[in-house]
Amino acid sequence: MGPLPRTLELFYDVLSPYSWLAFEVLCRYKNIWNVSLQLRPTLIAGIMKDSGNQPPALLPRKALYVKNDVRLLGQYLQVPIHLPKDFFFVIFEKGSLTAMRFLTIVKLEHPELLEKVSRELWMRVWSRDEDITEPQSILAAAEKAGMSTGRARELLERVSTPQVKNQLKETTDAACKYGTSIDVQPSTAAQ
Repeated sequence: MGPLPRTLELFYDVLSPYSWLAFEVLCRYKNIWNVSLQLRPTLIAGIMKDSGNQPPALLPRKALYVKNDVRLLGQYLQVPIHLPKDFFFVIFEKGSLTAMRFLTIVKLEHPELLEKVSRELWMRVWSRDEDITEPQSILAAAEKAGMSTGRARELLERVSTPQVKNQLKETTDAACKYGTSIDVQPSTAAQ
């Protein structure tokens, strides 16, 4: 009998391509690395606000770096990642609030589906340039991940309840307390 798995928490938002890449690596290797992966849906906007950082896409040099870095990492890790055509509208106007609330309630009520629903939402926004904000889009992602239409509708109707809002805020606050911040620093090795 080997050592007990170590717990690793992944705080993530489906608006973050780097979160998707980390998610895929951790999901692939969690058994090999003997890790108990705890997926923690978080709101990236809350982390940005808490840390005082600007989104890398708003800074021209970092935006160019992110675009190239995400493309190369996606190829290397065999994750079908592509920037949305209207990147700024998707990221800064549409956001991910409803999707992250939906993932929060999935974690609360159907944790066995959290990985699949999260992946499908990432696939929608970062691979197929599809919406993740409209109710029909979220329902389609949940159904594709294996959730029944009826159950997905029930959960979606509850995304604005105080329980779900508070849980997402608490998880985001926990990420901030760990010192999470969003910043992309090009390394000399990657240039």
